[in-house]
Amino acid sequence: MKRIVFTLLASTAIFLGGNVAAQDKYGPNKEECLKFLSYYQDYNKQKNYESAIPNWRKAFEICPPTASQNMLIHGGTYMTYLIGKNAKNPQRVNELVDTLLLIQDLRMQYYPQSRPTVLNNKGQYIINYRNSDKQYLFNELNAIIDELGSGAKPAILVNDLQASIDLYQAGNLQADDVLATYEKVMACIDGAEAKDDDEAAKNAQTRSDLQGLFANSRIASCENILAIFTPRYEANPNDMALLSTIVKLMNSAEDCVDNDLYINAVTSMYKNDPSSVSPYLLYMLNRKDNIDLAISYLETAISQDEANAAKYTYELANIYLKNGRKAKALEAAKKAAELDAAYTGKAYFLIGTIWGSTSCGDDYISKRAPYWVAVDYLQKAKAADPTLADDANRLIGQFSAYYPEAAEAFMYDLSAGQSYTVSCAGMVATTTVRVSR
Repeated sequence: MKRIVFTLLASTAIFLGGNVAAQDKYGPNKEECLKFLSYYQDYNKQKNYESAIPNWRKAFEICPPTASQNMLIHGGTYMTYLIGKNAKNPQRVNELVDTLLLIQDLRMQYYPQSRPTVLNNKGQYIINYRNSDKQYLFNELNAIIDELGSGAKPAILVNDLQASIDLYQAGNLQADDVLATYEKVMACIDGAEAKDDDEAAKNAQTRSDLQGLFANSRIASCENILAIFTPRYEANPNDMALLSTIVKLMNSAEDCVDNDLYINAVTSMYKNDPSSVSPYLLYMLNRKDNIDLAISYLETAISQDEANAAKYTYELANIYLKNGRKAKALEAAKKAAELDAAYTGKAYFLIGTIWGSTSCGDDYISKRAPYWVAVDYLQKAKAADPTLADDANRLIGQFSAYYPEAAEAFMYDLSAGQSYTVSCAGMVATTTVRVSR
């Protein structure tokens, strides 16, 4: 096989010499070239590779690469066939792989329109036959990805990342080089356009595979990400590409969103381009330490995300209640029910708990009147959503225990069934007087 390679190189050198312009595309030995092209192609049509290969070999020696692109395409098929046939002879296999890769280079040189396809083929051949040399594998696949971008096949992306991880674990690559590789291959798969549903599913699986590889590597630790990207962020706090990378990496790492770098990166993204990140995420990040800022982000999320407005408004009601802003909590709960009837039961239940935890005035009746309103809403809650019945009945039992006695109500000119308006803490409700006995 080495003789084939050397003969080909010699004939290629002659073909590229000063007489190229005068040469026919079949070279100086046109008749012989056409003869062996015809011979091997006849056998090829019959899938008779054993007879086709000797004739193809003669065509490969005599014909210049310009004679036929099919000659190079079929050559790849034949080399792959021979590699399988000689699997127990490593030296022979190595020679055949050399020729296989050379054929790919020739095809790209003389048929540049086929370059993307051939590059992907070459990458797969390197994966199949030269994957023991991790540095070579990484270098070659990286070069292919740099040229093809999102056009690189999924297997090339996955094997490139795996090679970088292997090199890192062997001490031959830095952590930030692996991170850069992860960024690159994820950008490629994110930018890949699927032709059909099957291809879309394959892309989704590739994305999952890449994320899994990275998550299971020692590079994916939050400690590494913080060490590598904190100084980068400090140097370029408004670089959107960098910010996006930080957020994606930290989201993929375990327990890596509760830190200043993540919060700062997401906040910077939002300031530079509000559409780049959901204000709901910023609300989640700030709700523990800066409730007013968190609420402002949640209100923005409500105004921008119609599909989740009811959900976010109900959450806003809970946040207000937890922070002692009962009137605002009540208002938000009612709004959530208006936005989506599915939240009616939950909203009524929340309003019931708001009134049940409210103490009004100084006199006996004023202090107990909120329980009447609380029970009103809890009754409405279980009527709107039967799944709330057990919890609602439990609270109704607790609150009704605080109803005033009939004699005490009489002292305030009140009797059971009478209408009564409760007004306190910025909230107003009309209810019905109830007594314990």
